[in-house]
Amino acid sequence: MTIQRTSVIVCGAGSAGLCAATFLACAGISSHHIKILERNAGPMKIGQADGVQCRTVEVFESFGLSEELLKDSYHVLEVCFWAEKEDPTATTKQLVRTRRTADTMPGLSHHPHVILNQASINGMLLKKMYDEAGMAVEYGWHVTNVTVDFEGDPNFPCVVTAAKGIEGIETTMRAKYVLGCDGAHSTVRRSLGYKMIGDSTDSVWGVMDVYPRTNFPDIRKKATLHTNDGNLMIIPREGDSLVRFYIELPGGTEAKSVKLEDLHQTTKEIFWPYTMDIAETMWWSAYSIGQRLVDHFHKDHRIFLTGDACHTHSPKAGQGMNVSLQDGYNLGWKLAAVLKGQAPSSILETYCLEREKVAADLIEFDRFFASIFSSKKTGHNPENFPGHFIKAGRYTAGLTAKYDDSVFTSTARSQPELARGLTVGMRFRSSQVVRFCDARAMQLVRSFPADGRWRIVIFAGDISTPACLERLNKLAAFLSYEQGPVSRFTPSTADRDSVIEPILVLHGESSQIEQQQIPEYFTPVNKKWRMRDLFKTFVDCKSYNSGHGHAYETYQIDKREGAIVIVRPDHYISLITSLTDYQTIDSFFEGFSLSPTQEAEGLLHRAA
Repeated sequence: MTIQRTSVIVCGAGSAGLCAATFLACAGISSHHIKILERNAGPMKIGQADGVQCRTVEVFESFGLSEELLKDSYHVLEVCFWAEKEDPTATTKQLVRTRRTADTMPGLSHHPHVILNQASINGMLLKKMYDEAGMAVEYGWHVTNVTVDFEGDPNFPCVVTAAKGIEGIETTMRAKYVLGCDGAHSTVRRSLGYKMIGDSTDSVWGVMDVYPRTNFPDIRKKATLHTNDGNLMIIPREGDSLVRFYIELPGGTEAKSVKLEDLHQTTKEIFWPYTMDIAETMWWSAYSIGQRLVDHFHKDHRIFLTGDACHTHSPKAGQGMNVSLQDGYNLGWKLAAVLKGQAPSSILETYCLEREKVAADLIEFDRFFASIFSSKKTGHNPENFPGHFIKAGRYTAGLTAKYDDSVFTSTARSQPELARGLTVGMRFRSSQVVRFCDARAMQLVRSFPADGRWRIVIFAGDISTPACLERLNKLAAFLSYEQGPVSRFTPSTADRDSVIEPILVLHGESSQIEQQQIPEYFTPVNKKWRMRDLFKTFVDCKSYNSGHGHAYETYQIDKREGAIVIVRPDHYISLITSLTDYQTIDSFFEGFSLSPTQEAEGLLHRAA
């Protein structure tokens, strides 16, 4: 019997699996090297997850998908807090708005928090990975077992057993790597004998997507209601009518015994004295709050668990789909680097280092968030809830992850004082700049597409001053040097910027800068037509129509000294140093990069 062999098998076409596959496709990995197995008969039609945090919108921006996402979604711009007024003299219930605030504090991200059904999210990723590399999901495959067997084939040590259809004949496949993206009831996890550690509470919540007829004034805003009849959260959905309610149910309720009529009745009681008539319920469920974390994230750094296969929690904070997507985002670019021969397989250990910590933080946050939301918990009064909610805003926006030092992240070698507005190990925060070649105002991260490339972002200051210009010219000479990191780790037949791309950000009036002042290194000849690339130089200045982005001020970079920020393919900051610290730049890339090989170049599905 012939055993199929492929580089990567993705078990499960949920958020994590599709995001990893999309990054692999965008990074130039051929569809021949990726196999995606999904037990369902076809793509998701209606998903339960819908909250899309700011960081996830940034991820979609890197895939070129943010415009479509923002166009179709509900934008969460304001949060309103309601509570039952405690008045001993009152003869009837008084439900009052106690506070309102921005959902995302200004300056956290250039994108909003939005709401869009998971089926639509998945659909965008499916189309993107197919358009980029012809990748497609193989539906109807039931994975039954996954193991690691180096003796049978050390080059393809992962063994996946799966059947096409429930009663189909089992097929054995081998892969270099396997991603377990098959959800909370993961077959991959069970095959490895790994356990989910944690517990459930006695707090039961209902959730339903409804078409409400009501006179409640904030029905089209994200809102929380704390009352003696229970607590409720409103999440308006995309479109003009659909709304999601999360409803706290009375103590002693069992999730399996909850009926739709129970949710309708509790909802009416919470909203009273406002009227609430449910015209139609599109979907509903009930669940007990629980937080669980898998005891191991990998097997021999060949099989990796992602998303709900390794962390589960309550849905109210809108983190599940987002954290899962970002698990796949983190792993996707690293697998691409390994498959292309740009880095050794040992770099995959950083997936566990980085995402295990994120998952643990998620579990702790969810416990806290569930606790402050519940009327049954002592020490959390409804009056304090808005303050807690606002403080949690940076976390719920997806912007608190900070990766520890590794081969990809180095606080020890950084000079953080050169860019105090940025943090090594955290995502690169965007700012508006003006592209020099066409005077277009744009977000700087728009020049960081998710294609697997590293970015050396050079804040060179005002090159009208001789010192800044001389420093930039010397840096360009180092980066152009035949024995420098760019030349050493870029295939000889590939474009010079195909592995490490320079991004130049100047300071001053763009009208006072001429193209010939900019070293040729920053305008390489590349792509099909062998034209000079003019799109890597930006200026922190006032634009014609969009004001001034004040990037240097935002990042707290001195225009006289400048700074270099090395940004990973997933937009996290690896290193901050000076424009003259050539040795640190060189040793950083030396720490994980491999010289290109002909075999690895063959993995590319298109020319660089």
